[in-house]
Amino acid sequence: MSLQSVRDFFHSRDIQLPIIETEASTATVALAAEAHGVEPGRIAKTLAFRVAEGRVILLVASGIARVDNRKFKEAFGKGKMLSAEEVVELTSHPVGGVCPFGLPQPLPVYLDHSLNNFDEVLPAAGSINSAIRITPAMLASVTEGKWVDVC
Repeated sequence: MSLQSVRDFFHSRDIQLPIIETEASTATVALAAEAHGVEPGRIAKTLAFRVAEGRVILLVASGIARVDNRKFKEAFGKGKMLSAEEVVELTSHPVGGVCPFGLPQPLPVYLDHSLNNFDEVLPAAGSINSAIRITPAMLASVTEGKWVDVC
């Protein structure tokens, strides 16, 4: 169902991006990089956090980037990653397939500048064996994401 919500999201916005489905699991950065034949940095991982006043945000970053706690706190205040159950509840996507598309409710999307090290990145597409290929600029446009430096 989650994969379908991504298809519906793209269709409703007339976005012509094919969803790549693999036989292999793409649930981790390493598995996704191997399945798609790319370096791990090109995998765009989506992380979900609860920040100030209980607000939930999605952060999309390069697969090799690590969140810098000091930078994160400067940008968002204190934050805590959501549990797997909360992620599924709020995004409809399983952990390992979380992406900033096809969400049941709008969530603010932030894109870390680490994505700009690549001409093309591969975020998941709502399942643990799917992805899309997209430029960082188009990812920002499609998600209405705001650029941040937190990794």
